[in-house]
Amino acid sequence: MTSTVTIQERQSKVTRWLLIPGIVWMSLFLVVPIAMIVYVSFWTQTTFNISSDPTLASWKQFFSSDTYTGSLWTTIRIWLIVLATTFIVGYPTALFVGLFVKSKTLSTVLLVVCVIPFWTSFLIRVLAWRPMLGKEGAINIVLLKIGIIQQPIEVLLFTELSVIIGMTQIYCVFMVGPIAFMLSRIDRNIIEAARDLGAGFGRIFWKIIFPLSLPGVVVGAIFVSVMVLGEFATSGALSGRKVNLLGNIIVTQVGSLKWAMASVVGVVLTIVMGIVIAGFLRIVDLKREL
Repeated sequence: MTSTVTIQERQSKVTRWLLIPGIVWMSLFLVVPIAMIVYVSFWTQTTFNISSDPTLASWKQFFSSDTYTGSLWTTIRIWLIVLATTFIVGYPTALFVGLFVKSKTLSTVLLVVCVIPFWTSFLIRVLAWRPMLGKEGAINIVLLKIGIIQQPIEVLLFTELSVIIGMTQIYCVFMVGPIAFMLSRIDRNIIEAARDLGAGFGRIFWKIIFPLSLPGVVVGAIFVSVMVLGEFATSGALSGRKVNLLGNIIVTQVGSLKWAMASVVGVVLTIVMGIVIAGFLRIVDLKREL
């Protein structure tokens, strides 16, 4: 009994020592910066000066301005659409790679193919959509050549649609990866047993495959959500600055040296992200499932 207690105490001490570097790192580069942003959001901002005198002026300005609240709702709307499109495009791809491809080597190769675009600069991948979506771009040229349209489609570029298309392509792989990983862990014998009992593919999918892949869906949704909610480059490049997300507002305010308002938007964005992540984590227990 004494020996068991001693071993547990030693393991507990080792665990505490191993946690120290992570706690220090998270404190210095996460907790402290967020606390500083919250603190600055209450500073007094004037046209040419800023002081540390506490005030709610910047917060009142954010929630009373149609520009800022409009950017908040635009960010949430685009996030929901991109989340849905990445799932619609990504899940069938992950299903094929993770479940239907029996060769581990081929499955790995296909996942690498999905990651190949990330070998180039993020900005290049974003700007590459301009010659594709423009009025005289590749998509319009092809549609005109085959006779589907008579006039070029103008809404493909410098609109909210172009931002959604660009984000879907850029972030879809973050949905594919986790789902494919979870699907590859499913025991094929379970599926074969269900088939032997007379279940069709639809019933197998909804009763076995999708529930077992749900942790991957949640992880992918968290990845996509965090990146889309914090976006500013894609919207700026593909919308011609016509679509203002919260990330664009932060960049503009920092460029104008309006630190208080930039901090307010940053705090709001952090709260939105926190709510979204907490909501997803309530769907499944990732500690148990993974």
